Amino acid sequence: MDHTLQCVFLLFSCQYQGSSAVTSLFVKKGSDAWLDVQEAVPERFAYIEWNVNETNLVFFRPGEEPIDTKTVEFSNTNYTLKLKNVQETDSGDYTAVVLEAQRKKVAEYKVIVQAPVSPVSLTVDSVSKSSDSCNLTVTCRTQDSHISTTFTCVNQICSEDGDRAKATTSGADLRVYLQNDSINCNHSNHVSRTTNQGAKMQDFCHQASGTLSAGFPLCLVKMVVFSVGLIIMTSAVITVHLKERTMKRKLTQESSTSVITQNSH
Repeated sequence: MDHTLQCVFLLFSCQYQGSSAVTSLFVKKGSDAWLDVQEAVPERFAYIEWNVNETNLVFFRPGEEPIDTKTVEFSNTNYTLKLKNVQETDSGDYTAVVLEAQRKKVAEYKVIVQAPVSPVSLTVDSVSKSSDSCNLTVTCRTQDSHISTTFTCVNQICSEDGDRAKATTSGADLRVYLQNDSINCNHSNHVSRTTNQGAKMQDFCHQASGTLSAGFPLCLVKMVVFSVGLIIMTSAVITVHLKERTMKRKLTQESSTSVITQNSH
């Protein structure tokens, strides 16, 4: 089939059989991506082609050598298309079409190329303390966005004020949340993730919430200490009182014995 006939097929074969399902594929910028055919390719066919955004990328006829360029690689055995070192401009709709008796779509992908997300920083903006509560306002920041939220601890129970803070910029999500007393900033997209665990609630709020670092309420500790001291003092008083009574009884007995002895003489 010559190039003129190929153009005729591309121009007039607008409708073809095959699956209409589209597979979304997220790819990290600078990596390679493999696009496989999703339906069986007939043993005998005139040609198979890969297109991107309806523009021909690869055109292959049986008996030809595999195609390998700086940007793509095509296998003549399993008809897989390899995209090399993808960039954001490679994002688009990729389709594989085979011609037998008529054109048939055997693969369709929506390729989305994303760059790795930038690092995220966590800062504590303010701390407000009272006898039994603590409010901590924090900010998560990336190179192009930021979000702030406030966490509150009351009687050792910490929670976020309102709904969980979240922002989406250029296909990336930025979130701040509390997990196991640790404040987490998370910056992620479909191909990468960065996390910053820069603050512990107890580092800022355990004194204000009336607790010790071991997690025992300070008032309970004071009560226990006071009770133990009171018991010790009471025991000491009782012991002294018993000793005094014993000594008086002994002295009384000795005095009685002395009187009896003198009378007998």
